Amino acid sequence: MTKPTPRGSGARNRPTGSGSGPGSGTGGGTGTGGGGEGTAEESAHESRHLNSPLLLVLFLLSAVMFQDPIRRALGAPVMQNWTTVFVAVMIQALPFLVLGVLLSAAIAVFVPPSFFARALPKRPSLAVPVAGAAGAVLPGCECASVPVAGALVRRGVAPAAALAFLLSAPAINPIVLTATAVAFPNDPMMVLARFVASLLVACLMGWLWQRHGRADWLRPPSRSSYEGQSRGAAFWGSVRHDVMHAGGFLVVGAMAAATLKAVVPADWLQLAADHPVLSVLVLAALAVLLSICSEADAFVAASLTQFSLTARLTFLVVGPMIDLKLFAMQVGTFGRGFALRFAPATLVLAVAVSVLTGVVLL
Repeated sequence: MTKPTPRGSGARNRPTGSGSGPGSGTGGGTGTGGGGEGTAEESAHESRHLNSPLLLVLFLLSAVMFQDPIRRALGAPVMQNWTTVFVAVMIQALPFLVLGVLLSAAIAVFVPPSFFARALPKRPSLAVPVAGAAGAVLPGCECASVPVAGALVRRGVAPAAALAFLLSAPAINPIVLTATAVAFPNDPMMVLARFVASLLVACLMGWLWQRHGRADWLRPPSRSSYEGQSRGAAFWGSVRHDVMHAGGFLVVGAMAAATLKAVVPADWLQLAADHPVLSVLVLAALAVLLSICSEADAFVAASLTQFSLTARLTFLVVGPMIDLKLFAMQVGTFGRGFALRFAPATLVLAVAVSVLTGVVLL
């Protein structure tokens, strides 16, 4: 009797054409076994990779196992405040994000590029105020303006004009101005001040980008190719792409806004309201941190009665142009390099113009 060889080794050591019979049969079986072993190794290697369903199952199991500590943590006042702000930001922003995505897809699929060449002046310096004024017809907030501005850039519109539209649309559209009039019934000049200051900031930022902006700072918004598909299929494919892309950044921005809102003490606001310069800076920072939708921010500003009208105007001008969720969406649409340059410049200019407009009109 021969000493048995380890499994798989015979196939490597046996000479080719060693004859038929039991030895050959063993070799064939070994070869098959070696193939099965390779398949098993590949399956084991694949099984070690976590996929989405497995992660979801692990998350649900962890939630069930640690439900008591999780329930106690969620019951804390800070977490309840965090959850309230997060849900409020999402509920306010999501419908207008969907509206913006639908408009963006409609522009990308149904509007020919030649339309923008005819609608906007040839000179970018003139196209900026025209695009800024066109923002008055879009009934949406900043969540809607970002994907629409991205579609305009994809359609060949000058970036300076598209950026002017991005800043003006959330602040001077009819819904926002009507809400401002309702929120400030005793201060009708607040509506005019908001319109003038917001449009002026949008045009100035457009001209500033035209003069000093660089092409490598602005990453052109990418989109999947829908060539060869029907217009309906291309439209819904574009909608799905933008909802998944912009929606993720909206969630990140809403989480950051909720975290900051939950940890800022309320007594600080009263202390800052007594100082004219500090009150403007505090409300500008608050507008960035709270990330309130432009359709609702007038009512929040009206409730801050301890602050001056100029400080509250700053809140109304800054919020629709630069806040946490808007910054996150700009990063996702135009790139981090663009957002890191555009957002601070917008903030400084919005504060300066708001103060000057408040001094003149309020």
